[in-house]
Amino acid sequence: MNKRRQMEDLWSREKYRVMYHSQVHYGRIRETLKGNPTFADIESLIGEAVRTPPTPGSVRNAVQHMWGYFKKQADESERQEYRILLERFSSGSAREEELLSFIRRLAEKYRAGYLLGSTILESPQ
Repeated sequence: MNKRRQMEDLWSREKYRVMYHSQVHYGRIRETLKGNPTFADIESLIGEAVRTPPTPGSVRNAVQHMWGYFKKQADESERQEYRILLERFSSGSAREEELLSFIRRLAEKYRAGYLLGSTILESPQ
């Protein structure tokens, strides 16, 4: 596998974890990938991103993007659960892990391979 393909594979696995931690780094990596970066450049930026503590806004943004994979397939009870979890998270009464667990459950149910291959759903952040 060539280096460019390896970088793209790494980015596809890491992009939601990066988004979860830092929208700034997410944008930087996307811009960097438009050029001719080395694999080490991308690894370094991802490392910086995941060392950045997530904010409520960055968590919500990443979860909303991942929810996009299911919003048309989800049944009404899943839509309601999503809205309630997001609302509870926004008010401080739900933890990040609850949101990720919910997304992981839907990814498995709806066989969202791209999300299931994402590091954000592998283990608690």
